Amino acid sequence: MQYRTLGRTGVQVSTLALGAMNFGAIGRTTQDEATAIVDAALEAGVNLIDTADFYGEGESEEMVGKAIAGRRDDLVLATKATMPIGEERNHRGSSRRWLHTALDDSLRRLGVDHVDLFQIHRWDPTTTDEETLSALTDLQRAGKIRYFGSSTFPAYRIVQAQWTARELRLGRYVTEQPSYSILQRGIESHVLPVTQEYGLGVLVWSPLASGWLSGAVRKGQEVTTSRSKVLPERFDLSVPSNQARSEAVERLAEVADQAGLTLIQLALGFVNAHPAVTAALIGPRTLEHLHSQLDAADTVLSADVLDAIDEIVAPGTDLAPQEKFDTPPALLDASLRRR
Repeated sequence: MQYRTLGRTGVQVSTLALGAMNFGAIGRTTQDEATAIVDAALEAGVNLIDTADFYGEGESEEMVGKAIAGRRDDLVLATKATMPIGEERNHRGSSRRWLHTALDDSLRRLGVDHVDLFQIHRWDPTTTDEETLSALTDLQRAGKIRYFGSSTFPAYRIVQAQWTARELRLGRYVTEQPSYSILQRGIESHVLPVTQEYGLGVLVWSPLASGWLSGAVRKGQEVTTSRSKVLPERFDLSVPSNQARSEAVERLAEVADQAGLTLIQLALGFVNAHPAVTAALIGPRTLEHLHSQLDAADTVLSADVLDAIDEIVAPGTDLAPQEKFDTPPALLDASLRRR
């Protein structure tokens, strides 16, 4: 396992980090299975576990808490808030009122007195940066969180938050968690340059592109991944963007074969090759999935392989732009761009 410094924090984290989104009903993973996955990940050298209150409305956090009981100090623990929890209109967002409540709830479910990294799951356009950053700064001073970060923020919002923190002398986001893979490279043109400029640690999610780069989505074979059952439209080959992804995957598989790698090793090695990236979040549902991804822990891609990838998917290109999660609201809601 390789390790890198998380931004400018001085904290060393493994370049493969364990994402716990699939723990519980979402991934049909039992407590025993989740504990076995955590055991194997820690034994392999993984030292960062990432979850969120939104995953199963707290179920993932509860399962992580039970799995890490008695060894809290051996790992870097991260969670998130702001996504809707239930129907109550104020049980979401990044207001001071909700962040204090959400964090206390997360700490209770995790069975800990603090988390190392508390992340704003999505930018909340209804709440000012001053409100959110001042609340996070107070939680940090209270000892409930060590650091705080953002997740899937547009580049301009990352910049704005950094300037707000500087102007008001508040704590700042020290990490960003964006979606990034060979098939979705758009953040290379805006988000990653910004994170490098401000010295943020970067924990990328979906490096296997929702299963497209796992080896389970290939031409001529039935797609049986759990994600394809939940979001079948993302794997429908009558959709042009899915056709483009399918063609790219076949070419990428050839590159991997020629390099003596699995497609998973190629995919994880690619995202960790970017100098802005600190770690890739893997989200296994089973021990088998975990071991196939841990095989990429020491993968280092040669310049020739990286060049071959660039020829298949050009730098800064998203093959499925409609699936972006950091699109500015005005591009999604017509009322925000019309008088």
